[in-house]
Amino acid sequence: MTQITHQARLYLITPPVIPDVEAFARELEAALDAGDVAALQIRLKDINDYDLIAVTKVIAPIAQSRGVAVLMNDRVQLVKSLKLDGAHIGQSDMPLKEARALLGKEAMIGVTCHNSRDLAMDAAEAGADYVAFGAFYPTTTKTVEHMADLETLTIWQEMVEIPCVAIGGITAENAGEVARAGADFIAVSGAVWNHPAGAATGVKALIAAISAT
Repeated sequence: MTQITHQARLYLITPPVIPDVEAFARELEAALDAGDVAALQIRLKDINDYDLIAVTKVIAPIAQSRGVAVLMNDRVQLVKSLKLDGAHIGQSDMPLKEARALLGKEAMIGVTCHNSRDLAMDAAEAGADYVAFGAFYPTTTKTVEHMADLETLTIWQEMVEIPCVAIGGITAENAGEVARAGADFIAVSGAVWNHPAGAATGVKALIAAISAT
């Protein structure tokens, strides 16, 4: 496999459930202060808009004050009122064209493309700011319906300028090979929030693995 010589960056995704917002806020601060993080995606599928807004108002300023872009998963309609940086949409969420019309050209919009370069090319041509491929490894964070090949990242990196995000089961043990394959961003959740030594240690371990490529 071709080795890609560029530095991938970390892209954090919230845990699927945040039972204690204040405790998570402290953990988030520690995680973001532990090293370079490019973005935070708020992905809380199983709560209503009211509760999601309340959580976001606590955690988004923590990230944005550190220069970290904050993206909302799926619920595009909440992005502007919460002053977020953009949205991440899946194939069954709001269409990209509709999301762009709602958020404007300055917003960052990323699209899940599973392991399909065709879906990714469609998203790129439609104006996505990045495409996300995955899952690359088994994960317990969400139900995996599509597995992706590292070669998909390499081919994309060689052919297309729009950045690609790798997601799904990535840990400090395998982040290096994902970065070498060509991911611009390494998206992680459990590897940080479930780290036995805390989120800050999880971030440091991942960045060390990425930096060693």
